[in-house]
Amino acid sequence: MGNVAGFTVAALFAGIGGIERGLEKVGGHTELLCENWDPAVAVLGERFPDVPMVGDVRDLRSLPKVDVVTAGFPCTDLSQAGRTKGIQGNASGLVAEVFRLLKRTKAPVLLLENVRNMLVLDGGKAMRYLVAELEALGYRWAYRLVDSRFTGVPQRRQRVIFVAAREIDPRAVLFADDAGEPDAERYSDACFGFYWTEGLRGLGWAKDAVPTLKGGSTIGIPSPPAIWAPNNQLGLRLVTPAIEDAEELQGFEPGWTEPAELVTKRRGTRWKLIGNAVTVGVSTWFGRRLADPGEPFLEGAAVQSGDRWPNAAFGASGKAWAVDVSMWPTHQPYRHLAEVMDLLRATPVSARGAGGFLSRAQRGSLRFMDGFLEDVAEHVRFMNEELFGA
Repeated sequence: MGNVAGFTVAALFAGIGGIERGLEKVGGHTELLCENWDPAVAVLGERFPDVPMVGDVRDLRSLPKVDVVTAGFPCTDLSQAGRTKGIQGNASGLVAEVFRLLKRTKAPVLLLENVRNMLVLDGGKAMRYLVAELEALGYRWAYRLVDSRFTGVPQRRQRVIFVAAREIDPRAVLFADDAGEPDAERYSDACFGFYWTEGLRGLGWAKDAVPTLKGGSTIGIPSPPAIWAPNNQLGLRLVTPAIEDAEELQGFEPGWTEPAELVTKRRGTRWKLIGNAVTVGVSTWFGRRLADPGEPFLEGAAVQSGDRWPNAAFGASGKAWAVDVSMWPTHQPYRHLAEVMDLLRATPVSARGAGGFLSRAQRGSLRFMDGFLEDVAEHVRFMNEELFGA
């Protein structure tokens, strides 16, 4: 596929099309979408109106003849925030349907995406399962943990990008770029992202970025992060992004998930769609390298049985090798968090929410930046005065 101007794609577990939107930007053409959650189907139908769609992957008898099969399969049973039942869980276990379909139609390239926790859950059982299934089908494989910030979006989101191929060398796609972790000067100290629903064990603290956007609760309650903007006026030093901001933080155009509102009025549905999506810039980078493979970095050591899965590796025929590359393949021009969202028009964290966070933070043993907890306390007082006139 090297130096090919366009390639065809079949998308399983398509979500809202983050992978496909990115591949379109570099010449990909989607031939099939498979998704069974109605709000996501509504988004796909609006954004990819001419692409055939199938609901349940278990009802799909065969794949069309395409260059690439994509599958951001459910992370529910793999994520630390989820049920962590493992790769055989009811949701994440649906990846077996991918292998069933590949047995009938052996696509040249498979792209999988999932959470970092997949590398360590059950002692690496999920990875051993994926590798064994793909090798049995005749694929060589490679994977790499990447941070979405390399694409220029201010969201610290670490995800495993797993590529299996029968013809091309997957290493030439995933390991041809390595810019290394950027200098601290890349990030502004005007604002910091964190999860205000935490406070005892960790915050997901991020400078000039938000922590990983989450899907929210199973009953549709949104779980947006908070942003501390210490230079803002009182009352706007603790704010939350709007759903349109979240869409941009994932690389989508603002309003991308609006069609979901035709299906459900639940406030958290669009947040869940965004939290479950693949960052568009990540798939754009993958697609660009897929069309034009490079010379891979391959420094590393053999992975022995019982070893932890490293952040990047490749293998075939029962053998695996670690690769010493960073989570930053490239350094795309960075959009500072204050450029993505208008901090002066953002929604303040409520007095109740900020107060609950403050209470947890004071009980816990975490250490915070100078001035942070003082600003939280001031925000609580200000918001209570606004609410009660006290």
